[in-house]
Amino acid sequence: MQTVKMYTTQVCPYCVRAKALLKQRGVEQLVEVRIDLHPAERDAMVALTGRRSVPQIFIGDTHVGGCDDLIALDQRGGLQALLQAS
Repeated sequence: MQTVKMYTTQVCPYCVRAKALLKQRGVEQLVEVRIDLHPAERDAMVALTGRRSVPQIFIGDTHVGGCDDLIALDQRGGLQALLQAS
């Protein structure tokens, strides 16, 4: 299974929703980067994604986007394939 990395904050309901969906799809371990605790990570996230909102989700080297993007990917049937890609 691909490594999943998510930029989050403590009080983000979309982060909670995205984590729940990933767990439902079999993701047991998640690399969580808290940008509220580590402001330099926010700058890194913006540089990588061009976005300032959380969550920002990466599966392997692929930037999925935010929670809505993750849900849309799942509804199209692409999430499982991306998680299983090697």
